[in-house]
Amino acid sequence: MTSVPPTAGPDTESAVTEAVNLGIPSALSDLGDLVRIPGIAWPSFDQTQLERSAERVAELARETGVFDEVRVLRAAVPGTDEMGQPAVLATRAARNGKPTILLYAHHDVQPPGDDALWETSPFEPTVRDGRLYGRGAADDKAGIMSHIASLRAVREVLGGDFDLGVSMFIEGEEEYGSRSFTQFLSDNADALRADAIVVADSGNWDSTTPGLTVSLRGNARFTLTVRTLDHASHSGMFGGAVPDAMMATVRLLSTLWDADGAVAVAGLTERDAPTPEYGEATLRDETGLLPGVTPIGRDSILSRIWNKPSVTVIGIDATSVEAASNTLLPEVSVVISARVAPGQSGEEAYAALEKHLRENEPFGAQLTFSDVDLGNGFLVDTSGWAVSMARQAMADGYGAEPVDLGVGGSIPFIADLVREFPEAQILVTGVEDPYSRAHSPNESLHLETFRHAVLTEALMLTRMNAR
Repeated sequence: MTSVPPTAGPDTESAVTEAVNLGIPSALSDLGDLVRIPGIAWPSFDQTQLERSAERVAELARETGVFDEVRVLRAAVPGTDEMGQPAVLATRAARNGKPTILLYAHHDVQPPGDDALWETSPFEPTVRDGRLYGRGAADDKAGIMSHIASLRAVREVLGGDFDLGVSMFIEGEEEYGSRSFTQFLSDNADALRADAIVVADSGNWDSTTPGLTVSLRGNARFTLTVRTLDHASHSGMFGGAVPDAMMATVRLLSTLWDADGAVAVAGLTERDAPTPEYGEATLRDETGLLPGVTPIGRDSILSRIWNKPSVTVIGIDATSVEAASNTLLPEVSVVISARVAPGQSGEEAYAALEKHLRENEPFGAQLTFSDVDLGNGFLVDTSGWAVSMARQAMADGYGAEPVDLGVGGSIPFIADLVREFPEAQILVTGVEDPYSRAHSPNESLHLETFRHAVLTEALMLTRMNAR
């Protein structure tokens, strides 16, 4: 890795480090307050909580004393008459030719799921064994507070008249598909335009080793409905002669994978790129893979997660076990979520999946595709000055050399940022580690990782100001 020497003086950086360390307790207290607000963008949840969440984030931004203007804004959802969820936009103009950096995170969270699976209440922040537990503690309210805490430290040391331009965009519907994101970018393009964009919504190699995300898979999600009958029939009377929808669905879905569990859909591509060492024992430890259950796919484990497509059935509508009766089902619906290798568009991947399913429809079953949601992957250009500066700040902030990461999940809006601001360098960072369990019960934040992440960003902002 090419080393970039610090461009701020050692006394300044030492003072920034001290300010970060002294500010962590306050930052964690504010993070706890945010976790207590159950801001979920799904319409079935109380939407006033998202308004509370946005207003609290706006208040935190104003209290830094950094920004010229802080606003809570909404944008229209394209193609509908709906407005998107409240987002926070804070801006500070650059001075004396310095660059502008845009800091992104999101204040909405995933639904908690079954409360019985949580060891403590999902919206009551709880510290145990060096981790802060709660929904959003890691994804992504810690991302918000890493921005706020780093700005507090920078202002404390540099004062309020530093020259770096800083904007902060805290979205309110990332977990719900960022439906108004593209319109928000268009509406606020001048305020959001920046030389570098920090997306604090990813993870690290482990709790002590930082990661810079350089590739992301895209996504293709849709609902598939399989019909074989125009009404339900008695399974004893006609079973064995009439294919019910469940039988057809099971047969059809099984064609998506080969005997090793690798995706078997023609037209879905793979990316050829090296990956770090990562063994099966680590996979088992980080995922809770049960004894005797084997991993799926071929080649290195990380290549399967970072560089190859995957297909998962994430939902199904059929008769429940509790309500089961001796009936041939006329219709079954499933939600299919595919992760698309970096370099292939979501549109191309969806076309390949639909073609495969239609060509393999069993017994002439009728297939309907709906609720299609597509997103493109992302590959970082790692040659820019901001990437080099971010890597060096990570090495100094964590005391460990960063690892270039691929991520199996998708952040489709990054492709929108690249399209809207093609000159900006994108830095995908985060505070999560492999045990954070984002989206799952008992989501948590490793407290020491959080401190390192805040120090990293504070050092990077300080050096950008002196660049």
